[in-house]
Amino acid sequence: MGAYDYRAMSTMPVGTNEKEQKDVTNVRYVYGLTSALLVGGAAVSLMTGQAVGAQVAQNETEAMQQIVPRAGAPASFADLTEQLQPAVVNIATRQSVQVNGNPFAGTPFEGLFNRRRGGRAEPQTREAQSLGSGFIISADGFVVTNNHVVAPNERATLEEITITMPDGTEYEAELVGADPASDLAVLKINSDAVFPFVKFGDSSLARPGDWVVAIGNPFGLKGTVTSGIISAVYRNTGQGGAYDRFIQTDASINRGNSGGPLFDMRGNVIGINNAIFSPSGGSVGIGFAIPAEIAAPIVDQLKQGQEIERGFLGVSLGPVTDDMADSLGLPANRGEIVQTVQDDSAAAEAGLEPGDIITAINGQDVTAEQTVIFLIANLQPGETVPVELLRNGEALTVNATLGKRPSEEELREQAQTFDPDSDEPMNPDEMDDVIAEKLGLQVIALTPQIARRLGADEDTIGLVVGAVDPNSDAGRKGLRRGDIILSANYQEVASVDALRGQIEAAESEGREALFLRVQRRGTPPRFIAVRLR
Repeated sequence: MGAYDYRAMSTMPVGTNEKEQKDVTNVRYVYGLTSALLVGGAAVSLMTGQAVGAQVAQNETEAMQQIVPRAGAPASFADLTEQLQPAVVNIATRQSVQVNGNPFAGTPFEGLFNRRRGGRAEPQTREAQSLGSGFIISADGFVVTNNHVVAPNERATLEEITITMPDGTEYEAELVGADPASDLAVLKINSDAVFPFVKFGDSSLARPGDWVVAIGNPFGLKGTVTSGIISAVYRNTGQGGAYDRFIQTDASINRGNSGGPLFDMRGNVIGINNAIFSPSGGSVGIGFAIPAEIAAPIVDQLKQGQEIERGFLGVSLGPVTDDMADSLGLPANRGEIVQTVQDDSAAAEAGLEPGDIITAINGQDVTAEQTVIFLIANLQPGETVPVELLRNGEALTVNATLGKRPSEEELREQAQTFDPDSDEPMNPDEMDDVIAEKLGLQVIALTPQIARRLGADEDTIGLVVGAVDPNSDAGRKGLRRGDIILSANYQEVASVDALRGQIEAAESEGREALFLRVQRRGTPPRFIAVRLR
């Protein structure tokens, strides 16, 4: 991502020239960790147009002393809030969602419902909405929020984004860029108006105990202001991911705060409110914000329409427990152990092995707050970096030339686990309607990880049976979870779409059964004809 000078950014005069007022950035919406993510954004010193800009340009020091409380426990946050609140906005989206037209989908009554309706129920489109917060980062209307605030789910399509200003004025906005890995998104307001805006500060200077203010729209309550202190800096929540590294605060944060800014006492955005820890779904005083030092360079790239590329090592890792550290003579809270190494990855080419303990990346120590995945994700693909490790008690250093980090969806597929011996029922949310109705099967893509689990070659092409309707012909003929469908009517089925296509082709030709080639763990492949329903 390149170097990014946060200190220079946080000390720039507010509203001093036209170029500064053109700077803009965007972030994304997310829901809780154990219960809910929020909506939030990031920004720095609020700019309110030429009048305020002129005042600050005339006497910046005097203006800041009048507007911003001194460090410490302020008598009131009112002056600070008055200056910052105009740049914090409400974000609403309208989405269209495809839903199954059969209310009994995935149940034994599905076929009966379709027959009584005279055929298979067509999918229906319904409208869904999301609500969150954001903040304006430039005078021309760039807005930062959480990606989860504006990102539709896999069955939905984003139709419209509406930005509502604190005075109630509404604007349409478009999505400029989004980054699921960091949960950031950037929007652009479709207007030529001049907007008040804020800037990112230097979150690396934040300390536990510092006062902070959160502004957002929890539960749709516009312009809500809460205050508190920083509870911890660089908190690892244990949720995994490249950016599991947050500012923790006890400022009250709730659903709807996602994407909103967390301000320091100088009016700088040092965090983007993102998630809460909550057994009940409400605030219990444990909120998490994306640090500005992480968000700012990503937002800058998204604003410019650039693709976010990150380094990738290709290992699965585990924590080094206290017992491991004691047995190996490691300091506490140091290092991660390599569990597996992906074939043809940067780690494999560098010679990393399962059991290695990575202690530093590119000269930076690996700790619970600064994980391997975080350090690698902040490096560029193609970059060669030293990896310090312990192997059999011996300290080694290897050089790894990093690959490109796959998308979050690809990573989820790679990490997908599959237990062929579990007795899971058919899940309506994960099944293809045609395949479930006609064959009584739920199928999923066959990944190399699942193939290994099923005792098949990693390069096997096919689909895995995830569940079987016992009342279907497939169920009566013994198909079961974990079987691999290699072909249908002698045609390879490398995807769910391919199998659905063979079903539709068979029906168009008047055939009442599908000729499948199926492989079961520990047995050679066999052919079986399954009648269509």
